[in-house]
Amino acid sequence: MLQGESELTLDGKGRMTVPARHRDGLAALCAGQMTVTKSPSRCLLLFPRPAWEEFRAKLMGLPMDAESWRRIFIGSALDVEIDSGSRIQLSPELRRWAGLDRELVLVGMGTRMEIWDRGRHQALEDATLAQPMPDSVSKLVM
Repeated sequence: MLQGESELTLDGKGRMTVPARHRDGLAALCAGQMTVTKSPSRCLLLFPRPAWEEFRAKLMGLPMDAESWRRIFIGSALDVEIDSGSRIQLSPELRRWAGLDRELVLVGMGTRMEIWDRGRHQALEDATLAQPMPDSVSKLVM
């Protein structure tokens, strides 16, 4: 289960270090083989390869009216691996699309992770907390 937030810094070569708390789990789950792609939330999605393959298969099974979404998710997907320095290389195209400069937040979301620009993530979180909690969430946590 991928969970929790980590504040990270993108290095000058566009690499992000995978936090120590996730390394062993990702090594066991996917041997460091991962896939990164665009998210409709304007962040990047980072999947362990088995979770990506499952997600991709579901996308491919959708009807033709989902073709544009397949193009976004699959067309921008990039297979990456955790290197010997525990880093993942993010392509310039994906970094530019998600507005990633230097300061990042990595958010565990269960079967995948999200890579956010730190400022954009904070603004989204602030906006979310300013809104009433949906009933479905309120019933779960209150």
